[in-house]
Amino acid sequence: MKNDIQNLVDIQLLVDTFYNKIREDHTLKDIFNNKIQDRWPEHLTKMYSFWQTVLLEEHTYYGSPFVPHAKLPIDLEHFDQWLLLFTKTVDDLFEGEKAEKAKWQGNRMAQMFHSKITYYNNNTSVKII
Repeated sequence: MKNDIQNLVDIQLLVDTFYNKIREDHTLKDIFNNKIQDRWPEHLTKMYSFWQTVLLEEHTYYGSPFVPHAKLPIDLEHFDQWLLLFTKTVDDLFEGEKAEKAKWQGNRMAQMFHSKITYYNNNTSVKII
């Protein structure tokens, strides 16, 4: 039996394991590496804070998660692959209420980001918020 996500150490394990997969994935690695470049430590720290806020309700993340993604060259294929890797990472490492919440939140974000990116791509005169 696996443990549930309980603390920041678990969040760091989840985030680090997931982004290691991203950085090797043929569909996603170039998009992430081109955007993040040599700022991976900064990005990972931000992701620790994001998931710590979402899953542990310890408010350490402040910002707008959509804006950095708004102009990326991504479509449904990329979101599907992101979600597949994220769900597999959660399932490989954890089980329980917080693990289920992580997968639900990941799915929700993928759907919302895809929808918003599609909208902004089709409505270029609308300001990204």
